[in-house]
Amino acid sequence: MSTEITENAGVDNKLTEKVIGCAIRVHSELGPGLLESAYEECLYFELNRNGIHAERQKALPLRYYDVTLECGYRVDLLIENKVIVEVKACEALTDVHKAQVLTYLKLSGCKLGLLINFNVNKLVNGIKRLIF
Repeated sequence: MSTEITENAGVDNKLTEKVIGCAIRVHSELGPGLLESAYEECLYFELNRNGIHAERQKALPLRYYDVTLECGYRVDLLIENKVIVEVKACEALTDVHKAQVLTYLKLSGCKLGLLINFNVNKLVNGIKRLIF
């Protein structure tokens, strides 16, 4: 079962706070209106600049019975092998976006995900923290 968590929930809060801080810096510099790929690249740069280990476009295989299937799933950013970040630049986040992150959490074994929509005036309004 999955639920959204609140800010005081204690699951890798310090790490997610650092990631969110980096995302806010990127959004402050660029503003809304660019492609997801631009925000992803800039966030990756900002994370590395701040000493946070991140992997971009990390392949995520699907295990089906005893077979590993390469289905083309790719996590936008995997932070320190603990947190999945899915970058969006859309009009509004939907349940499908949340389901995507929750699926990535399930497949990866990670517990915490950040869904970040950069196409908002204030980034704080575009961030969802999800736990699996």
